[in-house]
Amino acid sequence: MQPDFLPFWLWGYLSGSLPFALWITRLVKGVDVRASGSGHATTTNTIRQAGWGPGLLVLLLDMVKGFLPVFFAMRADLPAWAIGITAALAVAGHCWPLFAGFRGGMGLAVTGGALLAASLPGFLLALAVLLALVLLLRHAARGSLLAGLLTPALMWWLGLRDAALWIGFFAGLVLAIRFASDWKRQYRELWLDRETA
Repeated sequence: MQPDFLPFWLWGYLSGSLPFALWITRLVKGVDVRASGSGHATTTNTIRQAGWGPGLLVLLLDMVKGFLPVFFAMRADLPAWAIGITAALAVAGHCWPLFAGFRGGMGLAVTGGALLAASLPGFLLALAVLLALVLLLRHAARGSLLAGLLTPALMWWLGLRDAALWIGFFAGLVLAIRFASDWKRQYRELWLDRETA
């Protein structure tokens, strides 16, 4: 019997919608993480406003948001394309969270968690492509956008044609759309995506 996709897709979006950066920064510093810095609910913005400990906790929890829905979708034997949509909806939930007024983060950590659940080689390839492009272009948003678009092609070329490929494809499209909003942002610190003062 074919598994029902919709509960996993709904779980993916709702899991992604848990705004840990917002909650943790508010708990630690009493501020909305989106009110300054990059304006996004991200790990780097949490580090900037609340410190390394809270920031690393946000990174871990955001990865878990992508990991768990994909892990259980794979255990339920969903087709690879449906697993990819599950991951993409988790990323979309993080970027446009139901529980935070649809103003969230950028989706990289959630995508990483989803890929890690599906394929360690896929995760490592995506991370390498992201780092290479950001360092080459010296612009985090442009590097991330291009990584989202190019990684699935590299996965295909290298023979990674399981769920990781579909995650790379669908989640990569969400990342490209999300990072397009920061295409013209000026960066002061490469790894902390700060605007030029």
